[in-house]
Amino acid sequence: MSLIAPPLSLYIHMPWCVKKCPYCDFNSHGLRSEPPPYADYIDHLLADLDADRADFAATLEGRPIVSIFFGGGTPSLFSAELIARLLDGVRERLPLQADAEVTLETNPGTVEHGRFDGYLKAGVNRISFGVQSFDDDKLRRLGRIHSANEAEAAVKSAQDAGYENINLDLMYALPQQTLDGALADVERAVALAPAHISHYQLTLEPNTAFAANPPPLPDDDHAWAMQEACEARLAAAGYGQYEISAYAQPGRRCVHNLNYWQFGDYLGIGAGAHGKLSDAVSGQVHRRWKTRHPRAYLEASGGPARIGGDNVVGADELPFEYMLNTLRLIDGVPMAAFAERTGLPPQRIAAALAAARQRGWLHDDPQRLHTTALGQRFLNDVIGGFLA
Repeated sequence: MSLIAPPLSLYIHMPWCVKKCPYCDFNSHGLRSEPPPYADYIDHLLADLDADRADFAATLEGRPIVSIFFGGGTPSLFSAELIARLLDGVRERLPLQADAEVTLETNPGTVEHGRFDGYLKAGVNRISFGVQSFDDDKLRRLGRIHSANEAEAAVKSAQDAGYENINLDLMYALPQQTLDGALADVERAVALAPAHISHYQLTLEPNTAFAANPPPLPDDDHAWAMQEACEARLAAAGYGQYEISAYAQPGRRCVHNLNYWQFGDYLGIGAGAHGKLSDAVSGQVHRRWKTRHPRAYLEASGGPARIGGDNVVGADELPFEYMLNTLRLIDGVPMAAFAERTGLPPQRIAAALAAARQRGWLHDDPQRLHTTALGQRFLNDVIGGFLA
């Protein structure tokens, strides 16, 4: 089987935030007394991109960027002018698809009034708000720096600036949260009429403050009840679930995240950013990640020391990596896509597919790979069946 190069995205990591949240395991660094070197960081991002383009020139040839995602940290700590300078630099270096989706993550407490106009003018056409909850007590427990009213005001400000493609991040199963409380958060989110809602369970990740000192969280049965009730409310409001934690109005699915979940390709620039590239000539899937700490990344200045690691994904690992992404999609993916995205013959997963279908975790569909409702609930077990 021959590997076919999939769509290509660009991920840009902005590592600073005002304050590190106790549940966060992302590569983010709270602000200290000295302000971060925001302008210098833009220069280093472009140098990083130049170096990656040189390293992967043949793999990138003729492939337009379908989406760009600014993640963090809190990218909205960077001014609209700096974001514009970076996007201009990206356009000079890479071909962008005419309708490329460009998302910028923001927290409601870090956007100055009027800045949304500048982001829109710079080319950012999608805004993602880290709201997490509309309950001020829960926001305090999560270490957030905004209030519920500030979150609503920020969303309305973006809408007033002309943004129609807006995502709200919401968590459930929060410390001492009830089912009514989880539904109340969804109600306030729906009232703002965003195009997209990401609704995911709070989990205790290793090496976080919450892992070291766990708060009182709802048990698994209560968390599952919240998930089911919130799914039903979102569906009633017109938000179709297309991934385990993603809900969208018609035509508003997130292009960037869909490319991840469909095992697409992406360049990753910035401190700690990860990338994945498929080489149709060699048939290899290559992963690269950048050095994590902002200071070390800046000191590397686009040189080899910016690279935290490189790895060619082995044939034994590819089935698991593929399923880790694609089985999150409610509608799944075409069965033929496995061979196209991995370069492996379907026989490599035949036994694992049969076992998952026998347990009722996967639909018995020769044309499409997708989980049943039971499979979605036990997704980790389904994916684990494809480990080498």
